[in-house]
Amino acid sequence: MSADNLQNMSRITTLHDLARLAADLGACTVGTLSDAERALIPDTELPLTKDALRRLRKTIERGGDPLGDTYCRILTPADRRPLGQTYTPPSIITAMTSWAAEQGTPVRIVDPGAGSGRYLLAAAKRFPKSSIIAAEVDPFSALMLRANIAVHNLHDRAEVRLGDYRSLELPEVHGPTLFIGNPPYVRHHQIAAEWKKWLLSTAKARGFKASALAGLHVHFFLATAQLGKKGDFGAFITGSEWMDVNYGSLVRQLLLDGLGGDSIHVLDPSAAPFADAQTTGAITCFKVGAAPTSIKLRRVERVDDLGNLSKGRRVSRQRLAESSRWSVLTRVTPKIPAGYVELGELCRVHRGAVTGANAIWVQRRDSIKLPESVLFPSVTKAHELFSAGARLTSHQGLKVVIDLPVDLDVLDATDRKQVDQFLRIAKRHKVNEGYIASTRKAWWSVGLRNAAPLLATYMARRPPTFVRNDADARHINIAHGLYPREPLSATVLDNLGEYLRGAVSLDSGRTYAGGLTKFEPKEMERLVVPNIDILKVGVS
Repeated sequence: MSADNLQNMSRITTLHDLARLAADLGACTVGTLSDAERALIPDTELPLTKDALRRLRKTIERGGDPLGDTYCRILTPADRRPLGQTYTPPSIITAMTSWAAEQGTPVRIVDPGAGSGRYLLAAAKRFPKSSIIAAEVDPFSALMLRANIAVHNLHDRAEVRLGDYRSLELPEVHGPTLFIGNPPYVRHHQIAAEWKKWLLSTAKARGFKASALAGLHVHFFLATAQLGKKGDFGAFITGSEWMDVNYGSLVRQLLLDGLGGDSIHVLDPSAAPFADAQTTGAITCFKVGAAPTSIKLRRVERVDDLGNLSKGRRVSRQRLAESSRWSVLTRVTPKIPAGYVELGELCRVHRGAVTGANAIWVQRRDSIKLPESVLFPSVTKAHELFSAGARLTSHQGLKVVIDLPVDLDVLDATDRKQVDQFLRIAKRHKVNEGYIASTRKAWWSVGLRNAAPLLATYMARRPPTFVRNDADARHINIAHGLYPREPLSATVLDNLGEYLRGAVSLDSGRTYAGGLTKFEPKEMERLVVPNIDILKVGVS
């Protein structure tokens, strides 16, 4: 924006001001506003002059997004996280719409989470005869969207649907539909149970297996596969985690069967794929109904290198179908030097158990009356490993995890009485009705793994630390345990931990929204380490 516009927009300090501005820009002239949208518009005057409003219109007409920019200034990324609202830079939008233009001319454009309309407006300009449907669940964003549509005079082509994209219904059209946008990033903890059921049942009906742990972007890929018809095409930018994690397998299945994967372009966090979140992004291009024999994959360090998304190394359908981690296929695997191996050859890496309700299963030892046999001192916070240094030498400061046997009849009468009393408390908190508990053989049995000789953090804004577990503490899902495939001496384990602490950097993991870098177990197993012979004598 120009200096004048920046100064003018700085007077917009509240969402009420922004709603008034959207109304004055013509939001109320685009379709019929919902009651929720109307309730947001205050009966106050806009703190801008008519000349300032005219200049803002000119900025929007030239492709700017002062409304979206101001929204991001008023609300922090943390404020916008519940709705998964991230805003994409124009250069990435240009690359995606350019790819779409190479596929043909759509008769309809659908944006699944339109926000202030960045994708919608860019696509409308690229395809001037296409009708447009924008799905948006947030009434405030819908107001901004309507205002931008009004300024661009797209009243007769654009329709705003206030509601969940998964509930969207599309009328039949004669010709292809383009699906394009930035689906919201919302983790599964914030997704309602009924939508998790929708995901599982809808995937099952297509012959696929889904996970209730999937994030919202996975839901949107499935919803698109449901809405799309053969000949439709699309491009989404999302976080890249679905390429590797178990709950992203549904997207991988869809791209091989039904959604028609064409290419995937993984953007490094330094490329700033999202304007307000440091995370690894992935642009996924697809052609609905196609049965690809291969998909193009590539890794991009800079946005300027994106081009029109026609590049990439072709990876065969068979290899993709056999691989549970697609991001590694975008990397050129470095040659392992002589005397070194992948960590996975020495150790299996396992994430700790998911309790499903830490407030119940994780307690301070002196706050709970239960048999010692079911109380396991455990690492339950990453900082416990960071603060331990090279070795965790005692249980001091650690909480205990309550891990009951599947067969409660193995307990004696006194112990069973204490356990039954505890379980009545857990039931009052409806722990037995939780998703994790419902998947266990017995809802009350957490199922801790045995103590691992090496524990590792796996998600932080700093490289993971690797700690020798002299205390034989258990761990829950905030840490990974390294379990030797064959018995390793204390010296080898000590030297392995020392090497990993000094050698592993953030570059080996994947960066998520908020700048956190994560190492999935299989990623950690790909770390290159000295072989046993070298570890026996130490790494110089």
